[in-house]
Amino acid sequence: MPTTPTDRLKAKTGSPLPPIAVVIPCYRETSHVLDVLAQIGPEVTAIFVIDDACPDGTGDLVESTNTDPRVRVVRNALNTGVGGATIAGYREALATDAEIIVKIDGDGQMDPKLIPTISAPIAVGRADYAKGNRFHSIQAVRGMPGTRIVGNFALSFLSKLSSGYWNVFDPTNGFTAIHRKAAGHLPIDTLSKGFFFESDMLFQLGLLRAVVEDVPMTARYGRESSGINIPWPCKNAVSGCRI
Repeated sequence: MPTTPTDRLKAKTGSPLPPIAVVIPCYRETSHVLDVLAQIGPEVTAIFVIDDACPDGTGDLVESTNTDPRVRVVRNALNTGVGGATIAGYREALATDAEIIVKIDGDGQMDPKLIPTISAPIAVGRADYAKGNRFHSIQAVRGMPGTRIVGNFALSFLSKLSSGYWNVFDPTNGFTAIHRKAAGHLPIDTLSKGFFFESDMLFQLGLLRAVVEDVPMTARYGRESSGINIPWPCKNAVSGCRI
């Protein structure tokens, strides 16, 4: 009986996942990136670690310790933000034979074992773009900091207004997969290079009338702080929340 997403897809379609490239934007990720790389499965054919001018030498660490031939370090001369680093990775991935490009952060919050799961909607032709959704159930958000919950719900509403994807939640979720054809049609030179990269992606995909699908996932939170700036009234409201 098929037990993994890859096995289930092969049983359903008669073929495994198509070639997958993984893009990992990094900034100060020496504490996590090696663990992330170690958990990436054999379904992935190429891995691009983007050193976004890391002051802690994340790229140097990967190059000095990595033995996986799939891994290549790409260096940005200047810090461009998560969007700029991801775009650099997209460029590299589009130069390979990968049909699906998965973006996963280097901070360990996303489980690399879910790469086949988030790739499956694209592999079977059901979607052009798939993204994680941490709000699929009450249980899934119990470990999420309250400020993240309020901030993400506010951003979700604004993203729905701008993109038209009313059935899509968690717009800032950075665990994504995109078909190479969809990626090739994006105006990657003008995409937001900062924290709102994923939201801008949804807006641009909406203009292309691309099919987007949410994939349930659970994030793993450590001591890192959220990059979402929430107005003080919302923070006061969060202080009374009990999830």
